[in-house]
Amino acid sequence: MAGTLYITGTPIGNLSDLSPRCAEILAQVDFIAAEDTRVTLKLLNHLGTKKSLLSYYEHNREKSGKRILERLLAGENCALVSDAGMPAVSDPGEELVRLCAEHGIEVIPIPGPTAFVAALAVSGLPTGRFTFEGFLSTARRSRFDHLEALRNETRTMIFYEAPHKLLRTLADMLAAWGDRQVSVSRELTKRFEETRRFSLSAALQHYEAHPPKGEFVLVIRGAEPEKAPAVSMEDALEMVAHLRSQGVSLKDASTEVSRGTGLSKNAIYAAALKQD
Repeated sequence: MAGTLYITGTPIGNLSDLSPRCAEILAQVDFIAAEDTRVTLKLLNHLGTKKSLLSYYEHNREKSGKRILERLLAGENCALVSDAGMPAVSDPGEELVRLCAEHGIEVIPIPGPTAFVAALAVSGLPTGRFTFEGFLSTARRSRFDHLEALRNETRTMIFYEAPHKLLRTLADMLAAWGDRQVSVSRELTKRFEETRRFSLSAALQHYEAHPPKGEFVLVIRGAEPEKAPAVSMEDALEMVAHLRSQGVSLKDASTEVSRGTGLSKNAIYAAALKQD
């Protein structure tokens, strides 16, 4: 019988955020696949847990993924962890999950802290609908295409960014979208955690004067929804005439057209009477 792969969320900074269930899984599995074994070893030392570690990161994922699959098919259980947060979301793991699904191996999530959700919650920007965009590409063309594709995105947008690329990213966003509101969170749950809320232009000025340090999450207001074109009274009267030709009374036609256009029912009715 095949083993189970546990997608295990770990703290994004503060070890007190480690869930009891996460600690249990890390202690129970046969081995741990880690983005950086050195980082995971510190976490295990904090827990007082010893466990076999296998490296699984961006540049060895194909080779290491096959080794993990073989051990899972042999009946061992594995916890996949990233350096911080939830694996497979802007971190290695997506391909491994797909590989397990193809081979009928059970994959179970062990939820944990996630930086982009935490940043969204404290941003002060709309949270009902949002899009997580991860890291922008460093390649100029891909970067431009990504930003251009989001020009008319009305949902709140969330990006991760490294400190040495933050200024370029803010400048490129400002050039692509104009001066939007942005909430900038850095070092979430850590000692120097902070969230600042600016316009993109003010954020750029601030970090030019104060060199950015730490890992950043950018939460940006989406584009304003395009307003539907206003309907003229002339258009409304044509709609009324069409309804009346189908046997609808003037009163009912005026009510229906008002409901669809937002124009005053009484104004439509009076204008239609004048036409008669």
